[in-house]
Order: sequence, then structure tokens, then C-alpha cells
Amino acid sequence: VQLQASGGGLVQAGDSLRLSCVASGRTFSTYAWFRQAPGKEREFVAASDWRGSRKYYADSVKGRFAISRDNRDNTLYLRMMSLKPEDTAVYYCAARIEYSSGTFIRLGSAYDYWGQGTLVTVSS
Repeated sequence: VQLQASGGGLVQAGDSLRLSCVASGRTFSTYAWFRQAPGKEREFVAASDWRGSRKYYADSVKGRFAISRDNRDNTLYLRMMSLKPEDTAVYYCAARIEYSSGTFIRLGSAYDYWGQGTLVTVSS
């Protein structure tokens, strides 16, 4: 089982970027994005069940980021719009085998597999 994240880069404030995460080896019930800024704790960004029927967002990204998944190729996406310098971080995709919902899926400990991270840098 492997999660491979990509799509990070250097952008200017106000720009958009789309991250991708290809999951290989199996499918999962819940997928998520987390991020870790320099010198800070890892934080929850967004999560979705495998069908995309339930989606959750951190308040800091709500209305600017959109999580989605393509079941045909088992790829998770994070569309990021109106980027701000404070969005600068390494972004990680994560996947959970058993279905869950609510507050629990906002915790990193809820996830069984993690991608390697992709760096997003937003300049002002």
C-alpha cells in the first residue's frame, strides 16, 4: 500500500494550486489532507469519505479549498484557491481503512497510511 502526493510548488498569494495523491494497493473508507508549517504542529486540512458524500474542512480553509476523489484511478485531490502566505506548509495525504466520521477523522491518529508530503510555498 502506498500513497504518493504531488503538485506542490511555489506560488504567489491569491494563486491556485491542485495537489494530487495516488493511492495504490487498496481502497480506503476515508481520505484526508493534513499540513505542517515550519515550526508548527501538523494540522487537519480536509477529509472526505470514499464516495465524496461527506466532506470536512478546517475553518481556516473552508470556502477556499476543495477536496475531491476520482474513484476510477483512486486519486485524491486538494484544490486550493486564494492561497495565502499562511498556507505555506508541507501537505500530507492520509487514508483510513475503517469508516468513521465526525471529530475523530480530524485527528492524525485516525489514519493508517500517509503519503510522503509535498511542499507548498506561498509568497506575499
